[in-house]
Amino acid sequence: MNILLKSAKIIAPNSEFHQQTKDIFIENGIISKIEDSITSSEDTKVIDLKNLHVSEGWFDSSVSIGEPGYEERETIENGLKTAALSGFTGIAVNPNANPIADTNADIGFLKAKALGKATTLYPIGALTIKSESVDLAELFDMKNAGAVAFGDYQQPISNPNLLKIALQYAQNFDGLVLSFPQENKIAGKGIVNEEANGTKLGLKGIPALAEELQIARDLFILEYTGGKIHIPTISTEKSVSLIKEAKDKGLDVSCSVAIHNLILTDDALEEFDTNYKLLPPLRTKKDTQALINGLKDGTIDFVTSDHNPLDVEQKNVEFDHAMYGSIGLESAFGALHKILDLEKTVEVLTNGKSRFGIPTETIKVGSNTNLSLFNPEEAYVFSTKNIISSTKNSAFLGEELKGKSYGIIANGQVEIL
Repeated sequence: MNILLKSAKIIAPNSEFHQQTKDIFIENGIISKIEDSITSSEDTKVIDLKNLHVSEGWFDSSVSIGEPGYEERETIENGLKTAALSGFTGIAVNPNANPIADTNADIGFLKAKALGKATTLYPIGALTIKSESVDLAELFDMKNAGAVAFGDYQQPISNPNLLKIALQYAQNFDGLVLSFPQENKIAGKGIVNEEANGTKLGLKGIPALAEELQIARDLFILEYTGGKIHIPTISTEKSVSLIKEAKDKGLDVSCSVAIHNLILTDDALEEFDTNYKLLPPLRTKKDTQALINGLKDGTIDFVTSDHNPLDVEQKNVEFDHAMYGSIGLESAFGALHKILDLEKTVEVLTNGKSRFGIPTETIKVGSNTNLSLFNPEEAYVFSTKNIISSTKNSAFLGEELKGKSYGIIANGQVEIL
């Protein structure tokens, strides 16, 4: 199929066409022309959209999909469609289903179910069997089956020796180890940030110390073992400084932040809306500002939507009993562009690829087509009509956002709203 993008502004600092408005002609999945004006033929699909911008395809490093086991939350097919229409050409999928993906067969199942879709699914294998933090899972076999990293979703590694062994073992095949930053003995039965807002509402708190103590422990172990570690979804000011110090030492550590932890604070808890029950919890304005600063100065490597679809049975209950999580793919670009300029927004949506060993594509003649299409200027209030996911548990409902995705062109396919 031939595709012609008309008057597309290219946002790609590594391309000679950066910040230029061009026509882009695509033949059989390859960019064959980038010129001021290109005439289309009858067999060409012409895409001419308002204020069209394109960039290298976006990547989300933390997405949960219910299938297998929780298809009522989200199927792989609809999850990938949601990602595509939200502008993501690649998603790393957490071991957050039933059964938990802790064998090469589980990884193979995910890869097979996602075959032939516009958005590529990159499985994260569980670090420990059943994510129980007792015994290491089949890391090398899962790597060979297509796993891009290993971690237990929102489950901290309770045994420090297990993390030490995992980091040592994974070095044999350049494996990336993920360690969720929470010390459960400190977190206790807390469910929200331990600060004035939670106390006022009578909700048990998770202190920032629970996150920071775990990060400090993990970084000490990394310094001892070597290897490479990724700390997902940090949420506190001190966490940013701990990781900055580790990077200054030369440790091979990366980290991400969930977009809702950049935008929202624990002030949102006032209405006891369970869409704001998140892990890590929403923190204070001081923390969100530190996270934004850490993103801008490169201490935080990239962002994630931390997309986690949950049905009404998990959310439409008392706050104490609700499950943690929010969907986030559909709101990711609009929320980020509200606080970051366009180039930085695109940067933090794309630069997670290299950490997970995923190839990148420059926008140039001869490149494979892996493009996100979007309008960065459209302002709107996010509502259920903007949700493509099977569930509606979004922490961004009612928020004013800036920028909308049109969709993607990738893997020889076009997915556009």
